[in-house]
Amino acid sequence: MPGGRLSHQERRSIAEGLAEGLAYAEIARSLDRPTSTVTREVTRNGGPTAYRADQAHRATERRARRRTPTPTQAPPAETDAYGRDPEVVRDFEEQFTALFVQTGLPKMAARVLGCLYAADTGSRTAAELVQRLRVSPASISLAVHYLEEQELIRRERDPGKRHERYVIDDDVWFRAMLASANTNALLAEAAHQGARTLGATTPAGMRLADMGRFLTHVGQDLVTSAEHWREVLSAGPGSGTAGRPRQAQDRCPGLRAAQE
Repeated sequence: MPGGRLSHQERRSIAEGLAEGLAYAEIARSLDRPTSTVTREVTRNGGPTAYRADQAHRATERRARRRTPTPTQAPPAETDAYGRDPEVVRDFEEQFTALFVQTGLPKMAARVLGCLYAADTGSRTAAELVQRLRVSPASISLAVHYLEEQELIRRERDPGKRHERYVIDDDVWFRAMLASANTNALLAEAAHQGARTLGATTPAGMRLADMGRFLTHVGQDLVTSAEHWREVLSAGPGSGTAGRPRQAQDRCPGLRAAQE
């Protein structure tokens, strides 16, 4: 398998593959390169919709010219408690990161989130993230702040230690669903208000009323489903269905306001 930097022609092949809708793994196989190489190349240069071979090649050449040949310490050799190949783990981590970027997460925040998900503990310290991702502490700090604001991670202090750990807990996606439902509820209430303002029988008013009803019902379904599956999964496999989930309005106050 060839190593080293991608050539200009390889970058053109990547751009052609993206234009044809090929997956990163397919493009990598055609180039006889690791999937992680293609994933990293595309993510670093604008993502799948904005990737341009010529621009990516020029950017790489500029970065290479700016670098000065300073001695660098190689990261310590990794061992895996479950006998997995560290390169396979990193490959998954980078692919997962690329998917987070496609959903709209900033690149560094996506890298931190992917790194945490790939950790068996679901947590890492700032120093561990810096070492793993090979970026500055400031970059980690900004990414962590963003993820905390989105309630995708939380921080906790190690008992008897001064440093904090950044953690993905079991409720992270449940909270994300509630945040999404609350956003929908705000939009629904604004749409209902718009219908009242513009007139319920006018074309614009009817359009807004339909929008409000749609978002209200979708929000209710989202919260109810999230609550149900949270209880089922937290009860463990083979436990059957959990108790009846509480009303969606109890979990998402914004839905109650949108209905009134």
